[in-house]
Amino acid sequence: MNPEALANARQQRAGGAAALYLAAAYLVAMPYFLIVVNWQSLVGSAQKVAALVANQNSMYAMYLVTYVVFGIVLAALALALWKRLAGSPGIAAVGGVVGLIWACMLVASGLVFNYGAAAVVDLYDKSPAQAVSAWQAIEPVAQGLGSGQGEFLGGLWVLLVSLAALRTAGLPKALNWLGILIGTAGIASVIPVLRGAAYVFGLLQIVWFIWLGIVMFRTRASEQSQRQVGLVAATNASTSAPLEMLGSTGPETPTFTADPRVGARSVNDG
Repeated sequence: MNPEALANARQQRAGGAAALYLAAAYLVAMPYFLIVVNWQSLVGSAQKVAALVANQNSMYAMYLVTYVVFGIVLAALALALWKRLAGSPGIAAVGGVVGLIWACMLVASGLVFNYGAAAVVDLYDKSPAQAVSAWQAIEPVAQGLGSGQGEFLGGLWVLLVSLAALRTAGLPKALNWLGILIGTAGIASVIPVLRGAAYVFGLLQIVWFIWLGIVMFRTRASEQSQRQVGLVAATNASTSAPLEMLGSTGPETPTFTADPRVGARSVNDG
């Protein structure tokens, strides 16, 4: 078996495990933030600071799992998909870069939130008013890095991955169309009147991550070997076509034969 194919298959299975982790992180985060802490219903910085003080340890752990670790695992998945969809190099490359940018911003958002929350909780014992003022400055930074005003980067990444997969047949067609729907919803959520589309993005992305994880986790080395053969054949075909055109339309190249009585002479010259 081709060692490169084996390595690629391992990377794809690792990507599948990453996708399943991301789905699990969504499933853990949604009930925590919507039910346990009920963060969305809190009005004003004073209520949010009070919630941070009351739930300091669990909030820290949740942001670590669903932002910092989430971003690192997302980067691994983005790289695996970039490799898998190399048959569409332009779209796959742009999608890979967008995925890595999104991953870095999520990690930064989680770090800013946790560090800022710890500082605010420490300050709260001395001066609740100053703690509220500090949180008013910290929260917009964390939200901005974490796509708090719409899932543009996440939506664009899923959309590009799905388009590349449609062109290369690297993923099931139904999964790709679901990804196009999810990506469109994520991009649309940056429009203020369509902010609710972010919920569609989040809920459907759980299904997309689970489905994607199963597909990638089942990748075999033989499939990767066949995909590499197809990619090489497509690359050779795309590069040989211009050369064949040049050979068929270019000027005739004279050939020479050696004659000891005459010396080198051109056959074309007769």
